[in-house]
Amino acid sequence: MPQALFAESPVHVVQLTDAHLFAAPAGTLLGLNTRDSLEHVVAQVRREQPRIDLLLCTGDLSQDASVASYEAFRGLTAGFGAPARWLPGNHDEAQVMAKVAPELITAVTDIGAWRIVMLDSAVVGATFGLLAEDQLATLDQALATAGERHCLVCCHHQPVDIGCAWMAPIGLRNADQLLLRVKAYPQVKALLWGHVHQEWDQVREGVRLLATPSTCIQFAPGSEDFQVSEEQPGYRWLRLHADGQLETGVERARDFVVKLDFDSPGY
Repeated sequence: MPQALFAESPVHVVQLTDAHLFAAPAGTLLGLNTRDSLEHVVAQVRREQPRIDLLLCTGDLSQDASVASYEAFRGLTAGFGAPARWLPGNHDEAQVMAKVAPELITAVTDIGAWRIVMLDSAVVGATFGLLAEDQLATLDQALATAGERHCLVCCHHQPVDIGCAWMAPIGLRNADQLLLRVKAYPQVKALLWGHVHQEWDQVREGVRLLATPSTCIQFAPGSEDFQVSEEQPGYRWLRLHADGQLETGVERARDFVVKLDFDSPGY
């Protein structure tokens, strides 16, 4: 499709990730009520993002993989009035997610001048990620047929080293397969993920690499061993322009008071 046929206005995207909701509204991680923190992040989004064209939810939406937790997530994020796309993380159960919101589990979404590809990197019973053959085939097909569209590829697990030694073994195990494909298709402008509970933003070989804070507890950047920070929960906004340029930033729920209890059940 010729570029001139795409709308000139950018596509407005919001990413929410790693909510870790429980079936019980009172469920907490390290003493932090994950439903309460998500509510504060959602309120921050509503204050700051008057237009949302697409909501990307990149895994670990639930901590206990319960129907009630996914229903709660869907209810808390429904007010944006925008289409949403979900993918599973290592704490999720893809079949339960699909039972609650089957229409939100879609691998490829074309919007404006962009193609959004959502890849399932979760491995049953494991914390690390892996793109199975069917997911790589989905990616191959999506990129090969993208035409004039620019591509944003999303998964849960980090495909690059983010400088946290303890997280390296629980990243995407076959990231090389993903990165080879990204290199082969210059229309891929960015990779976007969750899992790491912190902000990450770099450009490598012309591709923007982006990770986003959790809507609940945060992990300390640059930590050798497991370490949390007391930064506030947050979200990422993206502006996807018709010429392939991408603007993005992270915002925090500034009115949310982080009080952690290290004697309570943790991550």
